[in-house]
Amino acid sequence: MRIRDLYDRPTPTISFEFFPPKNDAGIETLFTDTVPGLQQLKPAFISVTYGAGGGTRDSTTRIVQRLRDKYNIESMPHLTCVGSTQAMLGDFLDDIHNRGFENVLALRGDPPKDQQTFQATEGGFANATDLIRFIRGRSKICVGAAVYPEGHVEARCKHRDWDYAAEKVEAGAEFLITQLFYDWSDFLDMEDYLRNKRNVKVPIVPGILPFLNAAQIKRFTSLCGSRLPTPILQKIDQYANDDESVRKLGVEVCTELCEKLMNRVAGFHFYCLNRVTSTAEILKNLGMA
Repeated sequence: MRIRDLYDRPTPTISFEFFPPKNDAGIETLFTDTVPGLQQLKPAFISVTYGAGGGTRDSTTRIVQRLRDKYNIESMPHLTCVGSTQAMLGDFLDDIHNRGFENVLALRGDPPKDQQTFQATEGGFANATDLIRFIRGRSKICVGAAVYPEGHVEARCKHRDWDYAAEKVEAGAEFLITQLFYDWSDFLDMEDYLRNKRNVKVPIVPGILPFLNAAQIKRFTSLCGSRLPTPILQKIDQYANDDESVRKLGVEVCTELCEKLMNRVAGFHFYCLNRVTSTAEILKNLGMA
């Protein structure tokens, strides 16, 4: 099933994102502890991240195939430019096509830990737009892409970064999923710019990350250039030594964020960090569990 078609449903389409665990034992824990719980929430699809240079390529492929074949959940692998030549990317696309997958999320990807800035691999691509053109030139697979409500952390201007998102759509992306954000007005500003100034018609889906503890969410927002509004940050600091209170605050904040956007978006994509509890509580609060 093409994911773009899922966003034509009359009610918001709910999806989740996994990252591949580092070893086989972690993958088995994912499928025994996490997947059954999320399956009960009836996701439309689950996406699975893809490590730099295909570092988790085999794990990504194994996980998306197992989600589809054993659990009957539509699944989508990510694909990034990092550390990959066109030949490597083409091999991956051929592999997932031969396995019957119809969707891929195309991303530039973050620099490896030993690089301060992104460096295009010789024979590869420097940005997601070129990757999308490559995919579209060799396949009819449904392509999704990323968009950043506050602008990419490397962008000089958020409006120029939003232009890049529009260029991804022009290159062939059929839906956009946002980076995490916590101020709903940032999403509305981005949406208004893309819809009215760039005539973007594809679904723009909020990416929602329920935070688990103070150190984690501060690290995540710092890495991706997202802003924690002052009232939220003050509460996080107030609960800094109480992880469960911070987690519950994350549920409260993300519930409100979804409520603000419920009537204007095609769906929500939850960065669930391979966990169930917070996402399940948010969907219950929204009457969607």
